[in-house]
Amino acid sequence: MTSFAALTAGDHEIRVATDDAEIRAAQALRYRIFYDEMGAKPTPEMAELKRDFDEFDAHCDHLLVIDRSRGSGPEGVIGTYRLTRRSQAAKAGRFYTSDEYDISPIVNYPGEVMELGRSCVDAAYRSKSTMQLLWRGIAAYVFHHGIDLMFGCASLHGTDPDKLALPLSYLHHNHLAPEDLRPTALPERYTAMNLMPADQIDVKRALVSLPPLMKGYLRLGGFVGDGAVVDHQFNTTDVCIIVKTDLVADKYYKHYDRTAREQD
Repeated sequence: MTSFAALTAGDHEIRVATDDAEIRAAQALRYRIFYDEMGAKPTPEMAELKRDFDEFDAHCDHLLVIDRSRGSGPEGVIGTYRLTRRSQAAKAGRFYTSDEYDISPIVNYPGEVMELGRSCVDAAYRSKSTMQLLWRGIAAYVFHHGIDLMFGCASLHGTDPDKLALPLSYLHHNHLAPEDLRPTALPERYTAMNLMPADQIDVKRALVSLPPLMKGYLRLGGFVGDGAVVDHQFNTTDVCIIVKTDLVADKYYKHYDRTAREQD
């Protein structure tokens, strides 16, 4: 596993998991959020172990938010993010996102790329400060590894695209990725996002309907791919998010650059 110095905010710290016990704690948190809370459908093995896991977990870095008042190891894990660089995806055989999207424009990108996924935070800790700590951790990781492009599947809750017409249409009309970077949902999984005319979109309502994580990506200059994918197992409708780190707004860049240099 890849490590950089932990970042702290009060009793909370963020760092990369260092052993299997911490990874299992992240998987248990994912299970509680995705399956118990959000209604995803576990495999029998997952239901027995009460952990969300797949073949990618062994090859990724697991970013952890830890509440040290609960403990400095697995018992303190209250947030997680799964990060996968090119070399790690090669060991896994592919990026997770390739199960839903044609990501060849991203795979062919000349710089270092990183996939983000499996993000969740314990319900008791869903606050602005926790989200800020997550972003600080991602930023430090990005600068530590020289990441040029971040991408991954971000989810809207629910599997009926018609009920998600407002956020999907807003994303399509306002944040579609440039063609040379644009992933496209696989034909057999493609769901149109252009469900409303641009002039009928209430932008304020659309933004309110987006999950905080998705809004965070957009604030960092993020784009979306062409087409959404309905994931019945996870009870979500996914969009592919792409963020070029050189497009990060100046205030974020300066803050993150300073944060990263403090880790050297």
